[in-house]
Amino acid sequence: MTDFFQNKTPDFERLKTYGFSEQDGKWAYHVRILDGEFELTVTISPTGGVKTELLECELGEPYTLHLVEEAGGEFVGKVRAAYEAALEEIAESCFDGAFFKQPLTEKLLAHAREKYGSEPEYLWEKFPDNAVLRRTDTGKWFAAVLTARMQSLGLAGEGTMEIVDLRADPAEIPRLIDGVRILPGWHMNKKHWISAVLDGRVPFDEVAALLDKSYLLAK
Repeated sequence: MTDFFQNKTPDFERLKTYGFSEQDGKWAYHVRILDGEFELTVTISPTGGVKTELLECELGEPYTLHLVEEAGGEFVGKVRAAYEAALEEIAESCFDGAFFKQPLTEKLLAHAREKYGSEPEYLWEKFPDNAVLRRTDTGKWFAAVLTARMQSLGLAGEGTMEIVDLRADPAEIPRLIDGVRILPGWHMNKKHWISAVLDGRVPFDEVAALLDKSYLLAK
């Protein structure tokens, strides 16, 4: 199940069209599979988490053998195939690819979408986890969401880090940069750009305020 929904986010309007119903912030869908022998319930949380339950209709009891990798046999194989086919269809019909892993990154993109109508543009085929945001009136970039190696950013630790490049007032940049939370603009003109780290060390409200200023500077 995990593979179908990994690095994807639900489109709640498409969930509704597909047949999901919303209750208490969660979305649920029920479907009979394998000639009606089983009922599959798929529940999606507001954050995109997916849970499933498979009920054997004749017995009225949950069925779990399809989740056991070691379980074999022709019947279990048929149940597993029908279960996976149903999930794959839901993932393809109702979910979008999500290249970013940090919740703060997705929250910031949602903020840009809701406030400015700006959708991320993935310009580089070789770097699918990099995107830019433009003003819809001028076409100028006001943010670039990037994934970079921590060592390349001058940060302690291994692996990669999601950051957002933002325009800033040159007079304020020396005050903003601390080398841990706010960095010199990554791959940008460092006189006019800064980079904010998106692992949570910079609170959302602060990052959103910096993004709003960047939007104004991109006139």
